[in-house]
Amino acid sequence: MKEHESLKQLFQQEFAKMVAVISKQFGLDHIEMAEDIVSDTFLTASETWGLKGLPPNPAAWLYTVAKQKTLYHFRRHKIYEQKVIPEVKAQQSGIEEWEAINFSQQNIKDSQLQMLFAICNPAIASEAQIGLALRILCGFGIDEIAEAFLTNKETINKRLFRAKEKLRNENIQLIPIDNTLPAAELDNRLDNVLHIIYLLFNEGYYSQTENTLLRRDFCIEAMRLGAMLTEYERTNRPNTNALLALMCFHASRFNARVNHNDAQILYEQQDTALWDTALINQGIQFLNNAATGNNVSSYHLEAGIAYWHCIKEDTAEKWANILLLYDQLLLVNYSPGVALNRIFALYKAKGREAAIQEAASLPTNNSHFYFLLMAELYNGLNDQLALSNYEKAQALAKTQREKLGIQEQINKVSGKK
Repeated sequence: MKEHESLKQLFQQEFAKMVAVISKQFGLDHIEMAEDIVSDTFLTASETWGLKGLPPNPAAWLYTVAKQKTLYHFRRHKIYEQKVIPEVKAQQSGIEEWEAINFSQQNIKDSQLQMLFAICNPAIASEAQIGLALRILCGFGIDEIAEAFLTNKETINKRLFRAKEKLRNENIQLIPIDNTLPAAELDNRLDNVLHIIYLLFNEGYYSQTENTLLRRDFCIEAMRLGAMLTEYERTNRPNTNALLALMCFHASRFNARVNHNDAQILYEQQDTALWDTALINQGIQFLNNAATGNNVSSYHLEAGIAYWHCIKEDTAEKWANILLLYDQLLLVNYSPGVALNRIFALYKAKGREAAIQEAASLPTNNSHFYFLLMAELYNGLNDQLALSNYEKAQALAKTQREKLGIQEQINKVSGKK
């Protein structure tokens, strides 16, 4: 059991690193081969460790076996001697075959960064980019990805297959993020990279899976990828730091956001003693790092909103600032979700009547979030309307877990009548 748990944890930590290094060495044409080799390495580990127990350094053991399997694969297909070694030797004279596959920590980071930029190429559909990021950069299994997207393994496998075909057909390369990459191209790619990290974090923060409301592991991986960008001068931009600040502020309230049944706890009802002050302070540091230049991105504005939500005192100043930031965000990056969240800030800043009046002009889009907001606004003011909106929200909710959480609110309102 110990070996099984350790192997599962190692798979999460090391799978993506090993795939990235092998793909960097041999090219994205061989990305599926890299996945197969690494998967086979873990299969060998499962068989060996089950008999002999964990080695002293499991990660180093995996790297060694992956090297052996990679060399064997390419020698068998005569690719290694004909293509790889000549290219490597042309760059570094006297290199040994064994040294060609480099699992040093720096090369792992470089490989993952290049893989991140390759996956986030605009030629690949956004949904497929998230799937590839979860699989290739974060090491999540097909089952986990399928559950996150409320679909089946077959659909995810087809989506990933098409995305990998795009990588090949478009001849997308792993390009070093150094001065050889033109600034304009770097800017375009970085915007897309940050967007995918943002979507990956949101996929965890507003999880639609049947089993959980909050996928912390998705959020942690998004934060890891964002932090990796700050380690390189050319990607350590204000937008990068603003996005990291946003993620830190949201992550600081994880423990207060769900109860022991994994049901959502609304912001107003959260136990502020459970907020992580260390993460809040880290978010403040990233937000300060983001305060350079003249550009104010949607990440800056959302980070500002999240910062004010981490202030425990419920003051007029707090909600006035949140409302102002939402007004700016709507101008920069309008979305129905932002418009809904602004209505809640309006309610806190100017009262129920003002919020209800503006909410009535918003399109519902058959969103259960809209009816949840309306129920909150009417709760205590008109319990019959509150109950009606909760019931509409429950009917539209996508998962059983959400439906159960809304039922708790229905029971509370019904109990008052």
